Amino acid sequence: MLHLLQPDEQLYLKTRAIDAVLAVTDRRLLVADDQRVLLDISYDRLRRVQFDIERSRPATLVIVPESPSDEPQLLAIPPEEYERAARALAVIGERLSES
Repeated sequence: MLHLLQPDEQLYLKTRAIDAVLAVTDRRLLVADDQRVLLDISYDRLRRVQFDIERSRPATLVIVPESPSDEPQLLAIPPEEYERAARALAVIGERLSES
């Protein structure tokens, strides 16, 4: 996923979902699986993020872009990634409040 970053773009963090990786940069969100980029949007194109935790299941992270042409992402986050996912949510929330 690092090969997708621009030369002057800063990677804040990445977190692993069961079938994909979420990268949070200073400019955008990237979601990619082993074969392709599933979502690549700037923060001003992001409509909503939702994080649900249930007993005995991976957490669910939902990323909803503003435009219907950008496909929403539903990521299953394993328990060992909760802390990293929470930090990603904090950065995303800060970026959304700025835009």
